[in-house]
Amino acid sequence: MAGLELEAQEQTPESLYIPKPQLVEDRRFLQDFMSEFAFVDLVTASPGIRITHIPVFLTTAGTQYGTIYGHVSRHNPQSQVFNGRETAVIVFHGPHSYISPTWYAKPEAVPTWNFAVVHATGKPKPVADPTALHELLAKLIQKFEGKDSAYDFAKLPDSYIAGMIGGIIGFQMEIELLEGKFKLGQDRSDADKKAMLAGLQAAKPAPSMHDFAAEFYKRG
Repeated sequence: MAGLELEAQEQTPESLYIPKPQLVEDRRFLQDFMSEFAFVDLVTASPGIRITHIPVFLTTAGTQYGTIYGHVSRHNPQSQVFNGRETAVIVFHGPHSYISPTWYAKPEAVPTWNFAVVHATGKPKPVADPTALHELLAKLIQKFEGKDSAYDFAKLPDSYIAGMIGGIIGFQMEIELLEGKFKLGQDRSDADKKAMLAGLQAAKPAPSMHDFAAEFYKRG
């Protein structure tokens, strides 16, 4: 892809197997992807493997690949690795779908699953100062609430905010390694790509959060 290419990243071990046709190195494209698909898996391996699912936001100024901000519960054992020494991988997931071999131009094919992911590796540092943590939360809320929302985080009572901030710990992670894997059938023929797009458009859509939650509520 055209655009800013990721520079050599030899010191930080890769976290993802990426065949060459599926490798995306356009830094700006990957950063835009991370900003759009910002509900992530935060993965750490010390003292044991732990995964937390959280929303985050990305800033790109002043660093080579960007800095990721988020927070977890103070009771979450994973918060203990926010010390600037332990490595974490943050996984950003894009759309994904089953691909039927019946969609291809030739019958000699097998099913597969197409998807897009970005892995960001770094060493999270704590954001514990109440003022800095308040600013982190305000930016996170603004990202997902939107500028035109009637909700105003700044108007919540200080006593409520203080209690909430006391129950969480924030983190910031400067990205040391950025990996993009886009398995979208881009190495197939133009006829197959066209057929895949038609098949995906006609396929049954995944359930929305509304539909999934409504069915779950019926469990009583």
